[in-house]
Amino acid sequence: MTAVLGLAGFATFLLLLELVPRVGLVSPEYLPPLSEILGALADEVRTAEFWQAVGDTLRGWSLGLLIAVVLGVVVGIFLGIVPVLREFTASTIEFLRPIPSVALIPLAVLVFGTDLGSTLLLVVYASFWQVLVQVMYGVHDVDPVAQETARSFGMGWWSRVRHLVWPTALPYVLTGVRLAAAVALILAITAELVIGSPGLGNRIGSAQSGGAVATMYALVLVTGVLGVAVNLLARLLERRVLHWHPSVRGEVAV
Repeated sequence: MTAVLGLAGFATFLLLLELVPRVGLVSPEYLPPLSEILGALADEVRTAEFWQAVGDTLRGWSLGLLIAVVLGVVVGIFLGIVPVLREFTASTIEFLRPIPSVALIPLAVLVFGTDLGSTLLLVVYASFWQVLVQVMYGVHDVDPVAQETARSFGMGWWSRVRHLVWPTALPYVLTGVRLAAAVALILAITAELVIGSPGLGNRIGSAQSGGAVATMYALVLVTGVLGVAVNLLARLLERRVLHWHPSVRGEVAV
């Protein structure tokens, strides 16, 4: 029932996109009908430049997300299991985490210009905090009794991380990855749009400045499709990796 309502809502949204400009509520000069947007999209997908832009966006997104996840997991586990370091860095993390990634655009342009490095800087900075905070929550959630039991049995640092900390933190890690994946895509497209790095954001800006309004909206729709695909892939990964976890088993059963 939920899926049906969701599809019905999306169909209504598409119908409004077609009707609103045609009945004159919004000038077609600013919002073309959906049929014109889809026509522009059909023209775009037949060009090599479009697919190159999609590839550039996905490359910046995937590389930035990978770097952020690796750093977030390693740093999060390390800070989580060493209380002194966690307390020592708490104020610094709380200071840096709220800084918007877009505020780093001047620095990114100064250091990397309009190359891929600028996109990666913004993507990694925004995504890293999503993973780090979730990993630290996961490490903090480890049962203290289990930790003491592991120590009493003489388990070393690495064994405790592998067999105790990691299984407990894994659901939190995957939640962080899912959140970071969406944030990474947003920042990748933002960097391309504002800085001019190669990708879909760059093509959206070019279409807007060139007066190709239907093409601009067509490319915006593509970014929406990519966002949905990223979310679905993240949820699929979560279900596959956490098939043993009670929350996932309950979700599948429902």
